[in-house]
Amino acid sequence: MQNIIFFGDSLTAGYGLPAADSFPARVQHKLDAAGLPYRALNYGVSGETSAGGRQRLPAVLARQAPDVFVLALGANDGLRGVPLRDTTANLRAILQAVRQQFPAALLVLAGLEFPFDLGPLGVPALRTYAQEFGGLFRQLAAAEGVAFIPHLLAGVLGRPELNLPDRVHPNAAGQQVLAANVWAVLAPLLAQRHTPA
Repeated sequence: MQNIIFFGDSLTAGYGLPAADSFPARVQHKLDAAGLPYRALNYGVSGETSAGGRQRLPAVLARQAPDVFVLALGANDGLRGVPLRDTTANLRAILQAVRQQFPAALLVLAGLEFPFDLGPLGVPALRTYAQEFGGLFRQLAAAEGVAFIPHLLAGVLGRPELNLPDRVHPNAAGQQVLAANVWAVLAPLLAQRHTPA
């Protein structure tokens, strides 16, 4: 059995929900149904920033060797207005650390758009930040040569019926959509790994 580490924040942890409703747990169901020999391990920590994840990473890698590593951090950086160069540097350091320690691991980066709707009257500087925020993930994935989930929250962001009352965290139905977004990228990668030559 091989390990998929989902390394993220409250979106990964399934904030406010039973563990079974988190998107990594939902991905596990898809893995089992597809007959793929993987365990989905949820290393999401609510409130985590990219800097916090960078500090936490060595302890996680010492505990579990990833065959697949899915990095889903950055939402809290966006909410706090962390400079984009800092978020990029932290995410890059995480990917490179995993690659250095586990060179055979498949690396996947989850992209994000700005974590909340600015509305039509958003402050121009903030709107610029939001636009550039979304682009950093795609650019980093290309620069590091890792697989890319274009938008983890696609179909969920801005839809009240798929979020908890705080309108930030997906509810159980929203987590199902996140799992589908992840699976759309992960499934063909894993199938390719397990297709006989």
